[in-house]
Amino acid sequence: MPKIMVAPQAVYGHAKNNLRVIPLGGLEEVGRNMTIFEYGQDIIIVDMGLQFPDEDMPGIDYLIPDVTYLKGKEKNIRGVLITHAHYDHIGAIPHLMERIGNPPIYMTELTRGIVMKRQEDYKDKQPLNIHTVKKIDRVRLGVFSVEFFHVNHTIPDAVGLAISTPAGTIIHTGDFKFDHSPVSDAPADIAKIARLGSENVLALMSDSTDSRTPGYSLSESRIAKTLDDIFERTEGRLIIATFAALISRIQSVIIAAEKHGRKLAVDGYSMKTNVEIARTLGHLQAKKGTIIPINKINEYPDGKVAIICTGAQGESNAVLMRIVNGEHRFVKVHKDDTFVLSSSVIPGNERTVQGIMDTIYRKDAKVINYHMMDVHAGGHARQEDLKMMINLIRPKYLIPIHGNYFMLKLHGELGVSVGMDPRNILIGENGRVIEFDYRGNGKVTSEKVPLSNIMVDGLGVGDIGQVVLRDRQLLAKDGMFVITVIIDGKTKKIIGKPQVTSRGFIFVKENFDLVNATKKKVEEVVAQKTSPDAAVNWDYVKNNIREVVGQYLYQKTERRPMVLPVVIEV
Repeated sequence: MPKIMVAPQAVYGHAKNNLRVIPLGGLEEVGRNMTIFEYGQDIIIVDMGLQFPDEDMPGIDYLIPDVTYLKGKEKNIRGVLITHAHYDHIGAIPHLMERIGNPPIYMTELTRGIVMKRQEDYKDKQPLNIHTVKKIDRVRLGVFSVEFFHVNHTIPDAVGLAISTPAGTIIHTGDFKFDHSPVSDAPADIAKIARLGSENVLALMSDSTDSRTPGYSLSESRIAKTLDDIFERTEGRLIIATFAALISRIQSVIIAAEKHGRKLAVDGYSMKTNVEIARTLGHLQAKKGTIIPINKINEYPDGKVAIICTGAQGESNAVLMRIVNGEHRFVKVHKDDTFVLSSSVIPGNERTVQGIMDTIYRKDAKVINYHMMDVHAGGHARQEDLKMMINLIRPKYLIPIHGNYFMLKLHGELGVSVGMDPRNILIGENGRVIEFDYRGNGKVTSEKVPLSNIMVDGLGVGDIGQVVLRDRQLLAKDGMFVITVIIDGKTKKIIGKPQVTSRGFIFVKENFDLVNATKKKVEEVVAQKTSPDAAVNWDYVKNNIREVVGQYLYQKTERRPMVLPVVIEV
């Protein structure tokens, strides 16, 4: 029998209140997933993820949702529900839970293990009030009743949510696909999904990440077969790079290694952590002695070892990059090594991954990637799976989630193709309130809650605003030009010559004419704007230097470096 957990609640007069669904992230990007469900005085939240920065955000580690809307409503939050343990769904937990009053948070066992491991890096935070749930459980949170159901993804213990509200039931799929023969997991609970669909569902909020890809999702068992074939015909070492949280792929590699008599080394901090947690909880199975430390790799013949590591996206500090560049302490590229890039390339990383492949081939090793063989299966439903979910749930409304805007639109078109009314496809956006009245009539409203980019940079959370980011973008694009002027406090004349320092703009020693002309411009400004008989507003002088020098440099170079005048009065 499923366990029913009841959170403290009060009784409110909700008969004519509207259900408000407010995405704080995940509807204009792949990442930063967080959605508020609000009815009267009760609020629940689904997921709390991060988003990795765009290329035009230098120095930013990641972005998290803006919870300004919840300020003053902390006591109304009945609980937070987490669908699975990927960082785009859990990554903001350490930063946001205290800010929203540290409400109870519900997640499955593996998700809890990974969340708690990450919390060790935030020892100054309050302990999380975590409730571990099973895939058959229900929880009551104020007026909301939530039932979990099992879905397939690239990590075990992923769940979807059936959220019962006074306005009707909302199905939230989380990240999902249908895999009828998964590795280290059970197939999605289609029977339960169909049963939920027979109960007059108001709205389906469904994963849109792979809505542009025709057909059905590849099964992980098919990838396992391909990996087995690679192990069988490879004589040298195998070095397999994949995502750290792709537990099912790691299990497939372990099975192949054991079948073909190879030892397996696991490397990469996040991957080793996830393997340890998954093995402890029974989600990964390995015979004693199969997994060896990375520093023992050279004690075995090349044909008897394999390595699985992080870095398939070309991340600069990941294990694969260090191996390829000859910077790894224990692993150097051998002539007959075979590298398997067991992931698709995230848009924006193509050039880096191509560079890795070039370097590997220059060292007479080989590369196998998803273009050559089926060595990667995504974790998101393709078009036929999305249609199947719609047909199983039979919702009145479809709300595409988890993806860029074009992905949401394509998902909406799939809904129309299986017979849904185009007027009942609700395409939302971050911060835009979607509302359902007590009769179950839904619409995307004109109301938008406060929302801005909250950037995490080192230990700073939200202290990097758009002004700072623009400065970083400017520095990255055109560099900086520093002019230091020493002024005699009595005569208000320049002592010596202005000094110029340039970073990322010009090489000073090779541009004497430009530098000397700039110095003259500075001397002219100081002479015009100062007088020995009057007090001088040095901020005004610096602004004039910045303006005159900036215009002059643009005329000569058609570039706009950040001009920083430094005036020292002695």
